[in-house]
Amino acid sequence: MTSVPYPYFTNVPFAATLTAVGRCRIHPSGSEYREIVDKNKQQAMVQLEDSIATDAERKKLQKQYMKEGVAMAKKYLEQSLSLDVSICDVEVVLEAADVIETDGCICACLLDAGCQTIVCDNASALEASKVPRERVMASFSYDGDSSTILESIETTKELCSMVSIEIKHGSHMDKEIILRLISELHAREMHLVISIPADQCQQEELAELVARVCSELKEGAGTICLRDPTADQLGRSFAACLKTDRDDGLFTTVVCARNGEALGLVYSSTESIVAALENGRGVYYSRSRQGLWRKGDTSGHYQDLHRLDVDCDGDALRFTVTQRGKECPAFCHLGTLTCWGLPRGFRQLEGVLQDRLRSAPEGSYTERLFNDSNLLRDKLVEEAQELSEADDKQDVAGELADVLYFAFVKATKAGVTIDDAVAELDRRARKVTRRQGDSKAFRIAAGNAILAKPTIGDEKLNAYNCFY
Repeated sequence: MTSVPYPYFTNVPFAATLTAVGRCRIHPSGSEYREIVDKNKQQAMVQLEDSIATDAERKKLQKQYMKEGVAMAKKYLEQSLSLDVSICDVEVVLEAADVIETDGCICACLLDAGCQTIVCDNASALEASKVPRERVMASFSYDGDSSTILESIETTKELCSMVSIEIKHGSHMDKEIILRLISELHAREMHLVISIPADQCQQEELAELVARVCSELKEGAGTICLRDPTADQLGRSFAACLKTDRDDGLFTTVVCARNGEALGLVYSSTESIVAALENGRGVYYSRSRQGLWRKGDTSGHYQDLHRLDVDCDGDALRFTVTQRGKECPAFCHLGTLTCWGLPRGFRQLEGVLQDRLRSAPEGSYTERLFNDSNLLRDKLVEEAQELSEADDKQDVAGELADVLYFAFVKATKAGVTIDDAVAELDRRARKVTRRQGDSKAFRIAAGNAILAKPTIGDEKLNAYNCFY
């Protein structure tokens, strides 16, 4: 993939809209963060507590502290820092003492809460992290002597899969020095990040440096992070890494929903990329108006910007957004969500159910489900049981369709969308702590009690024949 820069926020709070480049690094601090560290210290100390009588009690208390710590970390990341950890790859810089004193619990806590990578600058802390090496990055400061860094990498390469080189001073920001450093490190076959201070370069020089360095990095092998950049610095450096064969210098841009569904095709300029990062919304370049197009300013159908991605050739962008607006959010000027007509599949089902929730025709089965929580619960259990016993492909597909229909009714009633579910799945994919996953006896008993209820009337209806 094309290498593009991302921000490193050395202080909090920060401009969370800049995380839309898809990746960021943070250095957490403050009283709220210290409470999270303290909770993880409690979890670590359970193993040493003599007053706990049995191993079962010890595990129960550890699990309680772990769940409390993760909940606190989620709140800190998502509410206090306004980070969307489900779509932004968050690297978190940890102090060595915090990792060691929590026996690595703070690392698992933050990864379970949605962070992507733990960053440490101490070998003992890297060893104490106790999380997969693919989720750990070693950080070293460059003082003009690359041999020291190479020696440090050799001692830590079994503990991490990524290396960050922190260039602290402007005197070391010469591109030839950086390129020589990259050449020496490429042989180690580790993902490499060069961290540079954004405020020690003029804007044009910074964009040129970032573009040159990113072009030299092998595909997927590394990139640059800018310490405390402005939206202008980050956006222009990001755009400098892109290519275009258009005479007008614009970049072809595909706009997508959270589930990857294409909403439309537009164009971006360097200025529109900067504006999108400044405002955290879909901003593009209008060829007809010859200027910035802030989607929704006139129509009311604006977009929350989640992420910018560059394709494998570096000549096309993807904006991942949530389309907002009136009762039926529309990207297209014809009033549809996408520029390719009416939706199909999940999106069609979601749209019909949302319409039924607002105004259902007389006799609507969906309206009956919306108004009868017990019936909806019973049907969810019933259809899930039938899916669990289906054997051949056609039966499984049919029962799955029924389960999805009733699940979508439940979600629509609660105001949950497809994009909300996708975000939750992406968030869970970052977890490193795995549960045993056994079935729960009390849940099975509750389900059996529902299935044992007498059937009233002909309840075996095909979902897709009845929800209209």
